[in-house]
Amino acid sequence: MTKADIVNQIAEATGLTKTDTSLVVEGMLASLSEAMQQGEHIEIRGFGTFKVVRRAPRTGRNPKTGKVVKIPARPVPVFKPSRELRHSVAEASVLPSS
Repeated sequence: MTKADIVNQIAEATGLTKTDTSLVVEGMLASLSEAMQQGEHIEIRGFGTFKVVRRAPRTGRNPKTGKVVKIPARPVPVFKPSRELRHSVAEASVLPSS
């Protein structure tokens, strides 16, 4: 599902224009992104939690040369689905075709 699909689905369900719906979706995504850039924890009850965690430094290996490479610590965004979302997905038991 793409952002355009989400806009179309919400526009049909609410009766809003696609332009207005697109502005709302873009605004929400921008707010989420900005909050995460500032290190804020975002909780949407019944859906999940977005937050930024610090990934520890580690050593890796260049697969082409086999040379050891130091990978520095860095912040990464993570999403943890709510219990309700996990259960609803499990009950739907729809797996993508490979």
